[in-house]
Amino acid sequence: MDLQWLDDVLILLEEKNMTRAAARRHITQPAFSRRIKSFEDWVGIPLLERKANKVELSPSLFANEQEIRSLIVRVTELRNRVRHFKPERINVSIASQHALIFSSFPDIATITQRLFPSLNFRLRAGNRGDCISMFLRGDASMLLCYETPSANRMPFDESIKRSTWGSDRLVPVIGGSLRYWRQENGEVPDDIPTIIYPEQSYFSELLSTENSAFSVRSKTANPAYESAYSAGIKEMVVRGLGFAWLPMSMVYKEVENGQLVNLSESYGTIPLTISLYTKSDKKILEIVRAITMEKP
Repeated sequence: MDLQWLDDVLILLEEKNMTRAAARRHITQPAFSRRIKSFEDWVGIPLLERKANKVELSPSLFANEQEIRSLIVRVTELRNRVRHFKPERINVSIASQHALIFSSFPDIATITQRLFPSLNFRLRAGNRGDCISMFLRGDASMLLCYETPSANRMPFDESIKRSTWGSDRLVPVIGGSLRYWRQENGEVPDDIPTIIYPEQSYFSELLSTENSAFSVRSKTANPAYESAYSAGIKEMVVRGLGFAWLPMSMVYKEVENGQLVNLSESYGTIPLTISLYTKSDKKILEIVRAITMEKP
């Protein structure tokens, strides 16, 4: 199979028209049609219904669009690893929550690069549950995640080792024009626009357990936005689109320079522990021990 066939299919799914898709691929329509036909022959079933004035795409293509995109990424990564393979280099995959990519991972990468110049990190980002699944499946040999100091540790067996990278805390913040909604008592009106996390996300469950104000749908009168992507939420808060709870490690610069207002005195904070889990691989454990001794 030619990998460009998959790119052809994605362009066709976006354009839904053979002529426009061919133009985007910078080839003639007949040549593009032949490449799509080659892909159909490889799959073994017709994927297009060719009519006089239009082409109808099989629903199976739309249903598998994300898988096609993922396959292209995986094949490209494989090609690059094979092409640029150096036997002396160490490759380590790490699954990390989105928020920690912006706060803790840069420190981990900087220290590791200094101590182990031949090490390459392959970073896999996701929600906490997705990261744990990747780690347990073996898609990552390290797991960087948040935990609460009072919570029970994850029930891993002895083959999994845990280290504490640092601490953080969830804080309530507002920005933009919403900074002027703050009242003399330090609180904000009940109807302030709020950005909440989706139900069953880690931060949503944590805020719900702590019964924090303006945290989940049942605790706010005006849930204006919902997102699991904390970096995006931060930018929305800076622009004054809503009140939100965010890790202090993500917003401390904006709090210091006045772009954001920390409302912790009125609404409290939620302490967090940054944990680093690793498989019992001798080399990886050696790396973790070294970088945790050097952490800022």
